[in-house]
Amino acid sequence: MSNKPNKFLFWVLRIVPAVILLQTLFFKFTAAEESVYIFSKLGIEPWGRIGSGVVELIAAILILIPFTTGIGAIIALGVISGALISHLTILGIEVQGDQGQLFIYALIVFVCCILLLVFEKNRLLFFFKKLTGKGFRS
Repeated sequence: MSNKPNKFLFWVLRIVPAVILLQTLFFKFTAAEESVYIFSKLGIEPWGRIGSGVVELIAAILILIPFTTGIGAIIALGVISGALISHLTILGIEVQGDQGQLFIYALIVFVCCILLLVFEKNRLLFFFKKLTGKGFRS
């Protein structure tokens, strides 16, 4: 039903963004200094920090479940696009001397999720067709 790469590559494309998203949750949910700084600078501390953490947790779990990988990738793309835009417009590539590490992690998640969407295209189209009762035209 899906146009997937070999199983090893597909798992790597799922595990890498999920691990990155899950790893950042510790910092968001414990109000680590860097997370508080970032979300304060964006003007959305603490609710933006906590809310984005919850959404990232959901996205990471969905990415790891084979049937919901595409849905998780869509959600993760939404959150990570906000992070990338924030870095490019407000925060800068480097945040508090991290040498761009958070920005690079965001780029990795973005690229992995784009590839997951490509590979999950047929499953997503099938899912949305069932959900809406309508087909999509290509």
